[in-house]
Amino acid sequence: MDQTEARREFPPPPHPDPHTEVVELHKQNLLAEIDRMGPNGHRRARAKRRATVALTSAALVGAAVIAVTLPTFGTPPAPTAQPASRASVRLLEQAARTAAAGPVGSPRDTQFTYVSVTGHTTSLSETADGGMKRSREDESYEQWTSVDGSSRTVQRTRGGAATSLQAPGKGSLGSPTYRFLAELPTDPEKLLAVIYRDARLNHGEGSDSTTGPDQQAFVMIGDLLRTSVAPADVSAALYRAAARIPGVVVVPSAVDAAGRRGIAVARTHDGERNEWIFDKGTSRLLGERTVLLKDSAWGKAGTAVHSTAIINSGFTDEPGQEPTPTPDDHDAGPDA
Repeated sequence: MDQTEARREFPPPPHPDPHTEVVELHKQNLLAEIDRMGPNGHRRARAKRRATVALTSAALVGAAVIAVTLPTFGTPPAPTAQPASRASVRLLEQAARTAAAGPVGSPRDTQFTYVSVTGHTTSLSETADGGMKRSREDESYEQWTSVDGSSRTVQRTRGGAATSLQAPGKGSLGSPTYRFLAELPTDPEKLLAVIYRDARLNHGEGSDSTTGPDQQAFVMIGDLLRTSVAPADVSAALYRAAARIPGVVVVPSAVDAAGRRGIAVARTHDGERNEWIFDKGTSRLLGERTVLLKDSAWGKAGTAVHSTAIINSGFTDEPGQEPTPTPDDHDAGPDA
């Protein structure tokens, strides 16, 4: 009996038996997703503009449930985008070196990481006549996150009172603590594997997502760099990991939400360009924005429908305090 006849007589099973560790991975990520998307989850939604994401969070959790029961296997499809451009790799390497030269030492478990961000996002709402109305909403906030995750997170919006949220606990990629980030690999390839493993759960082959793991990995790394405080070597590894994502390019000129001009690395998906903006002199991350590349319900081509600027970050002994700025902190004025 030749191989063709053998395959016809004894076809392979349609699905291999699930590996215990893969099932456990899906389980842990499902629990993390539920915690992140819950009513008291402390991570800010990146944009009400992403209304479809907010409205379908239950569907995403449902997809994760299916993934636990019926995990998918096999080699992911080859990326359709070109490798990251040489210019973007150089810029991200410069950013990694800047990050690696940051403050050394480790905070105490009883301390809090602090992040202050200013920015805006675009939302859509339906009018009485069935049309759609765009509005610009403030996305500025300060956030204090327990270093070891044992204390409640505290968040304060511009002009608002401080709000006490859930303690993040052990932490996850979607709700990171300093201690969680400190345990991530500092080898860029190993770190990127961790990022992609998470990105493929809800955005990989066999999912209903149109985002795709490459774009999701880029967004995840950008969120970690912008909204959390990590050890210097982990931050450097995140930049170097991003340089391995296909489709990353350089945008020569970009402006953050504070009016500071810089140079950006970016990735385009579905008519939108997600940009990380860096200071041209220091290669320090200033902020992030999402720019429309074509006219849509969200606005005209060239519109920044989501824009943020990192104002300050560091460590404090308790919520409500601000860290002492260093001479190299995010204090540059417009056109800097």
